[in-house]
Amino acid sequence: MDVVEVDGLRIAFRRAGSGPAVVFVHGGAEDGRAWSPQLDALSDEFTVIAWDEPGAGGSGDVPEGFALSDYADSLAGLLRALDVAPCTLVGLSWGVTVILELYRRHPDVVRSLVLADGYAGWRGSLGPAEADVRLAGLLDQPADSFDPTLPGLFAGPPPAEFVPLLEAMAADVRRHSMLTALTAMARADLTDMLGTIQVPTQLIWGALDARSPLSVAHDFQRLIPAADLAVIPGCGHVSNLEAPEAFNDILRFFLRRHPA
Repeated sequence: MDVVEVDGLRIAFRRAGSGPAVVFVHGGAEDGRAWSPQLDALSDEFTVIAWDEPGAGGSGDVPEGFALSDYADSLAGLLRALDVAPCTLVGLSWGVTVILELYRRHPDVVRSLVLADGYAGWRGSLGPAEADVRLAGLLDQPADSFDPTLPGLFAGPPPAEFVPLLEAMAADVRRHSMLTALTAMARADLTDMLGTIQVPTQLIWGALDARSPLSVAHDFQRLIPAADLAVIPGCGHVSNLEAPEAFNDILRFFLRRHPA
């Protein structure tokens, strides 16, 4: 793991391989380790980078008042510090929300987008009522009861080979940081900027995603100009872990079709 300082914040990241840069942005209550299958598979052809967002993994804690715009600015700062912009951004779930805000604020750092099982914010993609219910459920959850296999993340039981990884990431979750990120996602509505995306965009969705259902994917496809949608059968929300081979094949095909 390497570290850089961005606007006074310690940002940790994993980097492997060589070739065009592909930067991975993890979901809520995760860190860059969530992308291990992708880093392992794609480092033969690409420079693969997975950040730990502020407040996650090896990165520093989030300051008070940290907002969605601050996550986006930190990510842009990392890309510039590593001199990899413009590059391909790959996000899942909350990572998609961060990437959309990044594109709004810093379109110059983005070459292409891969958006998986994500949201234009919970408010934007699920509506205010569902966003409020989800946020209330998180706020009411006892600090020591976080379940890394949150019901609805997978179509069935979590893949046995990744349970130790999920448990390790869950053990490192900082409650304040997790709630800061997920509160930002609950409040966000980035629907209005989907139509402004002017870079090649690949959507990847689990057919059985219960957290961000296929209706959200179809909204993204309808609103983002020329976006392609690939649906992975029998797969839930965390498609990169539940079906890593299918996910990697879709991703590699997209990256080859849109070379740097």
